[in-house]
Amino acid sequence: MSGPLLVIFHQPPRDGEPPLSHLLATARHALVDHHLRLFGRAGVRRVLIVAGRGTDAMDVTYGQRLAGIAAQERPGQGVIVLGSGAVPLLAQADARRLVETAGAGGRRALTNNRYSSDVCAVSDVAVLRNLPSMSSDNALPRWLDEVAGLRVEELPGRQRLALDLDTPLDLALLGGVVGMPAAVKRLARLIELPRATALRAVTRDARGELLVAGRTSARTISWLERHTRCRVRVLVEERGLKTASGSGRHPRSVLGLLLDARGPGALGSIVAELADGAIIDSRVLLAHRLGADERSWPSAEDRYASDLLLADAVEDPWLAALTRSAAAAPVPIQLGAHTLVGPGVRLVLRG
Repeated sequence: MSGPLLVIFHQPPRDGEPPLSHLLATARHALVDHHLRLFGRAGVRRVLIVAGRGTDAMDVTYGQRLAGIAAQERPGQGVIVLGSGAVPLLAQADARRLVETAGAGGRRALTNNRYSSDVCAVSDVAVLRNLPSMSSDNALPRWLDEVAGLRVEELPGRQRLALDLDTPLDLALLGGVVGMPAAVKRLARLIELPRATALRAVTRDARGELLVAGRTSARTISWLERHTRCRVRVLVEERGLKTASGSGRHPRSVLGLLLDARGPGALGSIVAELADGAIIDSRVLLAHRLGADERSWPSAEDRYASDLLLADAVEDPWLAALTRSAAAAPVPIQLGAHTLVGPGVRLVLRG
């Protein structure tokens, strides 16, 4: 039996891409090169690079694509699966453990997070032939545990391994982190966090108040309580947005309901009524308005520009108005995605 197969869903940079999307694709490409070296040193000799990130095709889901790959492999073959941009802080020891699990035989799996996976090793690829039509890799470990009956374990360092390159803002957040590949760090210097300095000032003021809204966690709230002097107001909304997308319930947000009533241009004034600064998961607001399926949202380039408060570069009228309001607000507002309100909070506020 040969060693484990490494499967990476990856879309290389393409000519003609919008600038922020191209920058992100370039960073992911550099990260793929880094991961290939990392897993190569850990003993991987077979690699399959699959075009796209596993969720890009309109008519084929992530589950269907991975099941199709599994159908071409021999039973008993181990496999490690990750998406482009995943786990940039994966260490050599982590790669070795993933390779060991994939080659151990039996019915075992190892992931960075059993509730929101970004990398997963499976000891027998044949198990994946029965994957349902899941939309992303986030729910894979739970299916392996609850349906396929595998013993699923987690790598140590969940917070470190929760960081991904999903947006250009994530690239900026990770630019100064120890352990980031040098090629990725160089690209990160091309982007600045637009409100980081002002938000840090809020957290150092005992009279200040910070609003955090979106898919944040108890772990992040606990960190804020220990490392900030200000009061903290938290709206925890739509955790598990992607993994719960098949539940049939339309996503709902308290902040989104206020914007429904007052319009996206009121974001700045709403936040100013609640706090002296805010870190907001704008994807929850988009899901509230348009549903959980990202294909109904404004383009990725629009979302990336909004995160950086580049309102004039956002074509969607609603998102442009929201971004313009955040940029012009009397208090600092940072928009972003799940990384921003999760492990990214400490990266924004620590500097």
